[in-house]
Amino acid sequence: MIPITSSLAIDESEIEESFVRASGPGGQHVNTTSTAVQLRFDARRSPSLPNDVAVRLMKLAGSKLTQDGVIVIVAQTHRSQKRNREEAVERLLELIRAATVRPQVRRATKPTKASKERRLASKEKRSGVKAGRQKPVSD
Repeated sequence: MIPITSSLAIDESEIEESFVRASGPGGQHVNTTSTAVQLRFDARRSPSLPNDVAVRLMKLAGSKLTQDGVIVIVAQTHRSQKRNREEAVERLLELIRAATVRPQVRRATKPTKASKERRLASKEKRSGVKAGRQKPVSD
C-alpha cells in the first residue's frame, strides 16, 4: 500500500508501469536502454479512492487523462529507470493529494445598503467630474 494521506492509501497493484526508450539528448545511451517510465492509473475504477476524490482527480489530470478514465504519466528526465519511476509515482501521489482537498463552497451574499449607497455616491461624483470636462452648451 502506498500512503497518500493519513486516511487514504492506494494499492501498488493498481499502478501499471511500462518502460520505453526516452527521447531527447543522451547520446548512444538513449538508443540502448529503456529508461523512460509510462505510469498508468485507472482513476475511474480504483477501489481505493472515494468517488468524490476520483471525480476531482479526473478533473485535475486534464490532458493526462484518457477517455477511459486512465491517468498516464510519463517521466523521462533522469538517466536511470529507478529515478524516473520514483518521479512518476511522486507526481501521481501529488495529483491525488491535490484531489483530496475539498474546495470551499462559495456562499452568495448580497451587498449591504450602505455599500450600495457608497457605490452610487462615488458614481455620482465621478459623473460630475466628467461633466465638468465638457465644453459648455450654448443655447
